[in-house]
Amino acid sequence: MFIRQLEYLVTLAREKHFAKAAEACHVSQPALSSAIRSLEKELGIRIVQRGQRFIGFTVEGERVLVWAQQTLASLSHMREDATASKSTMTGTLRIGAIPTAVTVAGFLTAPCHAAYPNIRFNVATSSAESIVAQLDQYELDLGLTYTDDHVLEGFATLPLFEERFVLLAKRDVALEPTLTWEQAARLPLCLLTGKMRNRQLIDAAFRRAGQKPDVVLETDSLLSLYAHVSDAALFSVVPHSLLRYLDLNDRVQARALSPQVTRGIGIIAHNQPALAPLTAAVWQIAAALDLQSLFDQALA
Repeated sequence: MFIRQLEYLVTLAREKHFAKAAEACHVSQPALSSAIRSLEKELGIRIVQRGQRFIGFTVEGERVLVWAQQTLASLSHMREDATASKSTMTGTLRIGAIPTAVTVAGFLTAPCHAAYPNIRFNVATSSAESIVAQLDQYELDLGLTYTDDHVLEGFATLPLFEERFVLLAKRDVALEPTLTWEQAARLPLCLLTGKMRNRQLIDAAFRRAGQKPDVVLETDSLLSLYAHVSDAALFSVVPHSLLRYLDLNDRVQARALSPQVTRGIGIIAHNQPALAPLTAAVWQIAAALDLQSLFDQALA
């Protein structure tokens, strides 16, 4: 059994296509297929369901895939640990962040890069559900997501701050210092799409207030929300952690919503006896941050 056979298997699971998996592994399709068949022969089981195209894995193949993912992850951690014993740590840290918290990643990567300049980062936005799935499949090292979700059982969790929702409006609109959810429901709103967890939390807040909001526009882009508030005179409900990145002097303003709705945001990782060196480096940095005060000051 060779490591490359396990790499081919994990890549095939990700790409779900023989030709694409071969391209990702920089080998020919026959070479990839031959390596997987050799692994099947060595283990004495059928791993892949074959047809005119990739169909999926057999029951036995799914179990082998889990071991392959764990083995490759352990090998990567071993290499990281070896470099950590040197003066310079190297490697790439893969972070998955929910869209409304992706800006928080900078508070983690900046001090980590300063301390370990040879570390590289890959930060991608994903849904909360996708982040959990990618961590389970060892496709991510860290998740930046909601921490009060029951699906996180079995993960190591480090809370960072409590996210608060605020009303965002054009700068020249006259508003009271605090608005109720009932008042917000009567305004022309632009919100994230209903499939996004942030929107589901906002919808729940409106339901608790017995209101159906006037949603004029839906989008999957935070930048689009900002543009429609600033230039189209719509209103929005956003996390207060975003306020540091908005022009609150000339273009938009934020108002607290009552009753206050909060949700815990933090980082999650595989719950192992010892975190991988790169993951541990960022974890230690995150534990020393005081993001709650920072974001609350922006709202004030």
